[in-house]
Order: sequence, then C-alpha cells, then structure tokens
Amino acid sequence: MPADDLGLVLRTWLGSRALLAGVLVVVALTRYGFTAAISNWDVQHFMTIARNGYADSLEMAFFPGLPMLMRAGALVGIPMPVTGAVLALICSLLAALALYRIGGTVPACLWLIAPTAVFTTVGYTEAPFCAAAFWAWERARAGRWWPAAGLAALACTLRVSGLFLVGALAVMAVLGDGQWRDGRAGMVARPIDRRPPAIAARLATLVLPLAVLAAYLVYLHRLTGSWTAWFQAQDRGWGRGFTTPLESWRNTVPATSTSAWQSVYGADAAMVALVFRLEILAMVAGCAVTLYCLVRRRWASASWVGIQVLAFSIGHWFMSVNRAVLLWFPLFIAIGELTRGPSRPVGLKLFWRWLVLIAVVIDLGVMVWWGWLFYSGKWSS
Repeated sequence: MPADDLGLVLRTWLGSRALLAGVLVVVALTRYGFTAAISNWDVQHFMTIARNGYADSLEMAFFPGLPMLMRAGALVGIPMPVTGAVLALICSLLAALALYRIGGTVPACLWLIAPTAVFTTVGYTEAPFCAAAFWAWERARAGRWWPAAGLAALACTLRVSGLFLVGALAVMAVLGDGQWRDGRAGMVARPIDRRPPAIAARLATLVLPLAVLAAYLVYLHRLTGSWTAWFQAQDRGWGRGFTTPLESWRNTVPATSTSAWQSVYGADAAMVALVFRLEILAMVAGCAVTLYCLVRRRWASASWVGIQVLAFSIGHWFMSVNRAVLLWFPLFIAIGELTRGPSRPVGLKLFWRWLVLIAVVIDLGVMVWWGWLFYSGKWSS
C-alpha cells in the first residue's frame, strides 16, 4: 500500500461510509425508520440537552458542545439526529486527514474501517472530538502550539477526554513524542526544543483548553452548587464511581456471561455479553499500545492512551472502551508499523497480502455487525 496515497484515504472514507449507510438503509426499511435508527442511545441524551439544557442533573455527564450544534441545526429546520449524523460524516473525514498527516495512509484507512466506526456516522462525540484532537496533535507536532491549543479547546467542549488530551499535549511540550517516520514523506519527525523558555512557552498555550474545562465546571457549580456535579452525574447515571482496577475487572467478568443479561435482554443477551468481552479486549489493546509507545519512547502518545486506559480501569466496570478505541490514534499507527510485511521473497510477500486481505474482510464484517447493533437499537457499547 503506498505510503502517500491520499486518494486511497478518501476512497476508504467514502466506501466505509457507504457500507454503513447500506446497513442503515436495511435497518430503516425493515425496522423503525431512518431517523429512529440514527437516534439510539447517547444521541437521545444529546438531543435532550439541546432541548432542555441541564434540567436533568444526570445529563450533566455529557459536555455541551455537540448539543449546542444540534440545537443550532434545529433552529434552521434540520432534525437534530440529522445534524449529528452530517457533522459526524464531515468530522470523520477531517479526523482521517489529520491522521494521514500524522502517520500516513495505512493508519488513516485503518481508523476509517475500525470495528466501531458506526459511532463516527451518528450524533455521538467520537467523530468531532477526533477531528479536533487529531488536528491539535498534528499542529503540536509541527510546532504550531497556539493553533493546537485552540483545537484542543474545541475538543474540550465535547467530552471529558479533552482533559486527557491536554495532559498528553503537556507531556509532548516537555518531553516530545519520540522520533518516528512521517507516514507521508518517510522523514523523521522534527526533534523538540527542550530549552526551559521554549517548554514554558508551549505549556502556556494549554491554558486555553484548561480554561474551557474550568468554565464548564463553574457553569455546573452555578446550576447545582456543587463542584463535583459532573462526577456525581457519572456515578448516579452510569455507576462510574471510583474503584480499583482489580474491582473493575471483577465487576466486568460477570457481565461477559450470557446468563447475566438473560432477564433483561432475553434473546439478545448473548450479544450484550459479547460486547462486554470485547470491552476487555479493548482494554488489552490499550495496554499493549501504551507499552509499545513507551518502548518507542513516544512519551506523549503513551500518555494519551495510557491515561484513558487508567481512567476506564478505575470505574465500576469496563464500559464504552470499545468506542474510546477510536480516540487512540497511536494504536492505528502501531498496527500500520507492525503489519508492513516482508519485502522478500515473492512467495512470502504474496502470502502476506492475502493474510492482510482476509483480516480486512473480517474487520469489515465486524464493522457491519456493529453498525447493525447500533442502528437497530441493540446494546453496542
């Protein structure tokens, strides 16, 4: 696969979106309509906030950026789920273009066909957050720290992961992110200036995204009188109080059993249990890519993934990790680096190509299955 094929990235974006659109059409025609199919799960929360603000304290677990955009669309007559879906489609392309600039063609294409790519086609925060965060990372690596900070500030309006982004950018400002080959040009990334004044100047830009996070906390405090309103909403609504990683593991393992969901989901219990097994697999992938980045001395990348893995490991159980994988762009870069395949002999090279093709086909099958889960309203992480 060419390392500088932007056209392939664009075709992969179009093809992956078309494939998921086909699943959406089938679900919409056989179940309960187009709008309902793209309005499941968290989309409902974002629409509720767009309509009523934070009248329900549980909704404070969600950041206001996406609901504000949905409300803006509604003011000009666009249904909120449609606004969310169109925004996701545009932002998924922007995120892929940023990842192309960071790591090249292969990581960008892998991200576009990730198993949970369905969440980048509906009114969830994954696509807009990745667009802002990936471009913030790209700008920071290029030494353009004020634009990076502005993009990070935008990311901070969308989800709490913005806090982790700021932390990882701070690590980059101090330690850099190692040296790796630019996926587009095959050039080693520019080393970072580690003189104290330069480090201080880079860190100073991160006051901007931190101010956005602080503003949201102040806003919630004015509504509730509590500085921990966001944490309380997470705990009461989703059971995400603080635990130890061992406790989280012990709470997750029973959820991987079909019998645990039989009384709630009936015939769908096996699918729910499977999704929770995949949550564990996603945690393993997060640990592996963190270790990979540490070995490569990519300190900022290791921080970006590692802090999220830690956050997911100290909640009640491992939940929504499958979606969070979409944020872990170092994972897709690592896969691209580890699967380049042998250059010789010819027979082995041909075998490798077939192996990659089979893996891609399986991946697309899982992506379609996950799309069907979400669009049909079944539990999908």
